[in-house]
Amino acid sequence: MKLLRHGPAGAERPGLLHSDGTIRDLTGIVPDIGGAVISDAGLSALRGIDAGLLPVVDGAARLGPCVAGTGKFICIGLNYADHAAESGMAVPPEPVIFMKATSAICGPNDPVIIPRGSVKTDWEVELAVIIGTRAKYVSEAEALNHVAGFAVANDVSERAFQTERAGQWTKGKSCDNFGQLGPWLVTRDEVADPQDLAMWLTVNGKTMQNGSTKTMVYGVAHVVSYLSQFMTLHPGDVISTGTPPGVGMGMKPPTYLKAGDVIELGIAGLGQQRQDVIAD
Repeated sequence: MKLLRHGPAGAERPGLLHSDGTIRDLTGIVPDIGGAVISDAGLSALRGIDAGLLPVVDGAARLGPCVAGTGKFICIGLNYADHAAESGMAVPPEPVIFMKATSAICGPNDPVIIPRGSVKTDWEVELAVIIGTRAKYVSEAEALNHVAGFAVANDVSERAFQTERAGQWTKGKSCDNFGQLGPWLVTRDEVADPQDLAMWLTVNGKTMQNGSTKTMVYGVAHVVSYLSQFMTLHPGDVISTGTPPGVGMGMKPPTYLKAGDVIELGIAGLGQQRQDVIAD
């Protein structure tokens, strides 16, 4: 299934993408796309619904972030060997973990907002993993059983805030509209191998990133298991698993976003996003 949330920001309703390409409304069937709804039992119940009988949503409706109730937005840094190389950094001996404020989360086509004082706002197409059931001290072999599904994420980053000012990376990752998520939560049964997904990103029609989850250093199962040793993962938590090469910071000379730019990005089978870049 491809689950989604539609409607104005802060008032999204649950929905799904029907096989005929229309968006169907799940209002009254489930409270939202999150919590127990994205557990294995909840998803199984949704599969039993005849989507063709659900109301059709206007195709022009705004899409919100594809999951509700995200308590943690966890990111993995330098998780692609080829991206680490372009960053001039060594492949880490363990996953690099940092947090992105949940207030950064927005819809897949909501604008990227360049924050005040920014000089190095950058793009990052990433595979997002959405937790469906509580995970604590889980093994790598059982880790994927706790995953509800996958989505496209743009881990927008302000590099000067991130690396040139004192402190941790968080402030360069957490500005408003720095976490486009969706268009859909694609349930894990529809993703044959999360380590074999093509991913891409363009700016103003020019290809910047053209990679694959094959080059991840630490795969999805490892990352979920690893994180669960340090913190309990809850339904709705999002793990953004790193980006392939082609970010602005790695270019020669470095190239960053400016107001008026248009970003498009996607991952095979998970849909795509489009964002206008605007200044705060």
